[in-house]
Amino acid sequence: MERTNPFSAQLVFKAFKYTVYALLTLNIFLFYQEESLATAQTFSQGISLENIIQGFAATIDTAAWVLLLLLFELETSILDDRVLRNPRVQTVFLAVRTFSYGFILYACYGYISKILLTYSISPFVVADACSLVGQGFASIDTLDEYPPLDAQSCRGLAETGLYKLNGQQVLGSALDWQAIQWLAWVDVINSVTWIIVVAILEVDVWLQLRERFSGLVVVVSKYLKMGLYGILLACAVYWWFLGDILDFWDSFLWIVAFFFIELNLFQWQAETEAGAPVSAVS
Repeated sequence: MERTNPFSAQLVFKAFKYTVYALLTLNIFLFYQEESLATAQTFSQGISLENIIQGFAATIDTAAWVLLLLLFELETSILDDRVLRNPRVQTVFLAVRTFSYGFILYACYGYISKILLTYSISPFVVADACSLVGQGFASIDTLDEYPPLDAQSCRGLAETGLYKLNGQQVLGSALDWQAIQWLAWVDVINSVTWIIVVAILEVDVWLQLRERFSGLVVVVSKYLKMGLYGILLACAVYWWFLGDILDFWDSFLWIVAFFFIELNLFQWQAETEAGAPVSAVS
């Protein structure tokens, strides 16, 4: 019976892991592209520095999360315990953490602001919606897509009561606005859940460095995060059913990426308990 080469298997695992990390980095640019098109409609008079978080919440959020993910990878997989306990390294990591969490919380505020934006609508009365084609009006596709009103989309709005985004020329039916309001709520739920996940993970890493991540602590951490990952998976499935492929793909990749971090953490714990030399985990 042919045996698998452990070294080859390890290389394949690492290649897969870092491919996932690279794809998440690529998503920063994909979200920027998507949100740039959306802000051209929702902030048609130009986006101010104050409103940039509303327009580019996903881009900013993803960039901050990629930075934090790389930090967790360094802590749980690449650097050994002696390096991590070095005061200079701890100072640098604290600075990176402060920067990342600042933008993650800022992005969460942006998602909440986007909810408020989607509720800032008023009834819009017009005899024929198709008469607005070519006048700068846009219709609703998804939360981040507002294509210009055309002959096809205007017919879909002709028989419904219209609502207009206050201060902008974005039109939709009550059902259209309700759909993107639900999407905005899912963004907030997803964002808050991830913040709780990493808060628990931060405690896990802190305890592991002090060799106190064991017993009941491990069990409680495990089941808490299982419930939270269940919520994140439900958000991903919701996006998939709605056909929001980018959000689904991004969410799926993040769940896979943090699964790798969890594996790193538990292997780190196992090596510590076995008395292995403090070295990087694969």
